[in-house]
Amino acid sequence: QVQLVESGGGLVQVGGSLRLSCAASGRTFSSYDMGWFRRPPGKERAFVTLIRSTDSSTFYANSVKGQFTISRDNAQNTMYLQMDSLKPEDTAVYYCVARPRGYGSWSSDATTWGQGTQVTVSA
Repeated sequence: QVQLVESGGGLVQVGGSLRLSCAASGRTFSSYDMGWFRRPPGKERAFVTLIRSTDSSTFYANSVKGQFTISRDNAQNTMYLQMDSLKPEDTAVYYCVARPRGYGSWSSDATTWGQGTQVTVSA
């Protein structure tokens, strides 16, 4: 399994941008589907976006479509989340997540989670 470390969170004003990074250990990063979840204050953790290992195709939750961009650099074992036009409702702890290629769910024991990074958008 990979180990994941997020960075790049912080405090930003409404309309601002942040780029989160997720650094993965191990030599098999390219074979993992990667994604981001977030947990807003007082709410459940929710899916944000994923990028597949096969062709780097992406999928976004409707709430962030056109606002966030996920990408990956397999040579650097790193995934990114570019967040633009941030709104107060984007305030959350953001989690990096990885699952081996071929697993259709984020709920299996093969899924790895990062420790999370706080993003706070102030009005």
